[in-house]
Amino acid sequence: MDIPTWTKPAINGVVVGAIAMAIVGFTWGGWVTGGTARKNSATETSSGIAAALTPYCVEKSKSDPLGAAVLVELKAAGPYSRSGIVEKAGWATPLGADKPNTALAKSCELEITKTL
Repeated sequence: MDIPTWTKPAINGVVVGAIAMAIVGFTWGGWVTGGTARKNSATETSSGIAAALTPYCVEKSKSDPLGAAVLVELKAAGPYSRSGIVEKAGWATPLGADKPNTALAKSCELEITKTL
């Protein structure tokens, strides 16, 4: 079987073009892998949950009978331990959840400390 002489340069051009397209697509075109897309989706979901439930958390802190003591503890605590205090108080645990939401605790802590 005779292979035309133009076949080898055409195949090389296709390979080089595909590599160049992949490089341009991933660096400037906004392409991402499946793992990166899942990670970004999880981050956005967590941020959305925190934004939606922050008013619930703040209201829960106001109606908590032990809220005044927790607010004093929040005021005295350093900035890195405040969200842990909100988690421990149970204000960042959404209804039906077993454990507190970390993003919600941080968002709630920021909202509560604005008034301190």
